[in-house]
This record gives sequence, structure tokens and C-alpha cells, in this order.
Amino acid sequence: MKQITKYVIKNSLKRLFLYRACLVRLQRMGVKKVFSHTIGNETGVKPDQVRKDFSEFKIRGNHRAGYNVDILITTLERIFTQAEIHNIIIVGMGNIGSAFARYNWFMQRNINIVATFDIDPMKQRKKTEITVYAMDRLKEIVYRFEVKVAIIAVPEISAQEVCDQLVAIGIKGILNFAPVILKAPREVVTNNVNLFDEVESVFYQVEYVMRKERV
Repeated sequence: MKQITKYVIKNSLKRLFLYRACLVRLQRMGVKKVFSHTIGNETGVKPDQVRKDFSEFKIRGNHRAGYNVDILITTLERIFTQAEIHNIIIVGMGNIGSAFARYNWFMQRNINIVATFDIDPMKQRKKTEITVYAMDRLKEIVYRFEVKVAIIAVPEISAQEVCDQLVAIGIKGILNFAPVILKAPREVVTNNVNLFDEVESVFYQVEYVMRKERV
């Protein structure tokens, strides 16, 4: 039997986000029905992989009629949001953490930032829409709001220590923006996002395409 790991699920979810963006665009164009090969062409994913991903999440289409775009979008939204509010915290209120705290998209996606944390007393005293707490309030806030997911946006030198603190008080998912690969128990989902690597990756791909075009 095939073993489904968190990495397989993560890759499938990434593709589902691509499919949703494609479907929303088609919906705005007035498209009512869509086939897997159309979604595949728009997203760069093979049609059989599209069908396989949908099947993993029990999404069924019709061989002749394809998928109903409106229903498919609603189904995907249900998978992502599960029709409930998800509480989250941010640790580190530098540029990245502050940008996330101001981002209105979160509430539109049923994600509620209940608190932010920073070691800087000046940031703790500053009046903001979302309260900035000292780190010694971390356990209290996580328990009070039953938080399971956290964003880490602290300097590299502090990231692993913060990760260990979060895991110790029951955090099960971490989105890490510090430029370091975090070490966490297998049951804790960690997503390490290195913005510099992402930018360099885009530059490399642009140069690669340009070299291919010159050949």
C-alpha cells in the first residue's frame, strides 16, 4: 500500500492552490465546465496528475462533462478553510512579521492572527491593531486561543530556539521565514521559506530560459 506522508500532502496542496487560481480565472471568464487537460495546460501539470490530485481529496468529475467550475471552486475552498476560523500567532515583528500582521488577506481566508510576539520592549509598548506581547506570554496566549500554527519571522540566530519553545507548548505547524532549516519532531509540520533563495531561483530560471532561446 502506498504510504501517504506529509510531504506528499504538501505537494498535492501546492498543486490544488494552482488549480484554484486557474479555476477562479476561468470562472471570471464565464466558463462553466472544465476538463482536467484544460486545468493541466493552464497550470503546467499533466492531466492525469490533476485527476489523481482531485481523487486524493475525493473530488470526482464526469468523463464526458468534466468538472463544474463553480462546484469545484466551492469544494476546494472547503478543503482549504474547512469553514472554521484558524487561530495563528506571529513571532518576530520585524519587516516580515509586521507585513504579515497588516495583511488583510488572512481574515478573508478564515485565518485569525490572535497575537504577535517580540523581544523588543519598544514594539511591545507601541499601539498596534494586533497586540505585541513579550515572549514570556507565549504559553498563556497559545493555550488561551488554542493556537496550533505559528509564523516565525525572527533572525536566524534565534529561529531554532523559538521553534523549540513553540513545539514545547503544543504548536503543530510552523511557517518559518528565518534563513535556516528548522529541526522539529516528525509530527510537527514545518515549511521553511527562504525569500533570498526564491528570488535567486527566479533569476536562475530567467537566465536559463534566455540561454535556451539563444541556442
